[in-house]
Amino acid sequence: MASDLQVKCWHEPLVMVDTSDLSREEWLQYRRRGIGGSDVASIFGVSPFRTCRDIYYDKLGVAVVMDDESSWVQLEMGHRLEDLVAQIFHKKTGFPVYQIKKMFYHPEYPFMLADVDYFVKLPNGKTAILEIKTTNYNAKDNWFLDGEEIVPVYYELQGRHYMTVMDLDEVYFCCLYGNTEDEVIIRHITRDREIEEEMVFLEQYFWMDHVQKQLPPPFTEEGELIIATSRKYSGLADTNAPVLSLNLAMTAALMRYLQLREEKKNSEKFTKQLESEMDRLKATLIAEMGQSCTATCDRDGQRYMITYNPVRKPMIEKDNLLRLKLQYPEIYEEFVTVSESRRFHVKELRDKAA
Repeated sequence: MASDLQVKCWHEPLVMVDTSDLSREEWLQYRRRGIGGSDVASIFGVSPFRTCRDIYYDKLGVAVVMDDESSWVQLEMGHRLEDLVAQIFHKKTGFPVYQIKKMFYHPEYPFMLADVDYFVKLPNGKTAILEIKTTNYNAKDNWFLDGEEIVPVYYELQGRHYMTVMDLDEVYFCCLYGNTEDEVIIRHITRDREIEEEMVFLEQYFWMDHVQKQLPPPFTEEGELIIATSRKYSGLADTNAPVLSLNLAMTAALMRYLQLREEKKNSEKFTKQLESEMDRLKATLIAEMGQSCTATCDRDGQRYMITYNPVRKPMIEKDNLLRLKLQYPEIYEEFVTVSESRRFHVKELRDKAA
């Protein structure tokens, strides 16, 4: 399919908007006009953070895909450290770096957008792209595979998307994982036309056949991501919602799930791949149910019923508990009790004298 698509070479990227003075909300509105580099991994189903349907809802303005309360500090730190990491890259490589605060789009595929962090002036006179990343010390291993230096696939796709839009042949990544200039990872990738054609084809399909037609893309991701997306957009369970009758596709998913469940009971070597498929099928059924707590279907004279009932218990979140302690210490002392648990652990100690 992708072989029929010829990506236009030697084009001049077009400017959609100058981003220098845009508010966040204005920037988001322009971003919804197409597919940005950080969207691509989700569209391909390889993002560890969000599903393709998250991107779909974002483009329709249902929800902002970046609005994740649990990670706002990490996102804010990454934004504030961009200039510093760019300075470290310049010091390490000697390459001049600069910004162009504009959002670009591809002249032939206007749904492909690029809001590039930095550009690099190379010694040979050519221009490359510089993407700035930040992570924690433990996550730096994502930049290695079996001892080999790599770019995580979700970042690689972002870089390849930008090369396509900007018609540039190289991308550098600089990732800060510590608090010194030596705790950075620098990677470099070059353009690959075959990957690029496949990427453009899939982005075009997502944009034209899903976003433009307002047809939600199917779930293909890991089960936990699917359930997280479903809960985000479906809302809380409604015990008064009508019973859902599964369509043919969901009935087939249920039959496959039951088949795998039976295999798991009778097999001592149930593979991780089958376990992952089982989780994905379960999550897809949960997403289909939405707020409904019960679903049914008929297959070969047999009726099946799925229940997904809420289990609710009162609780106080950690942040609210801290506010209670600080703002109403007397109430906190009167009503909050501290439970105790103990952990049993045995550790072998080496003889120091040895």
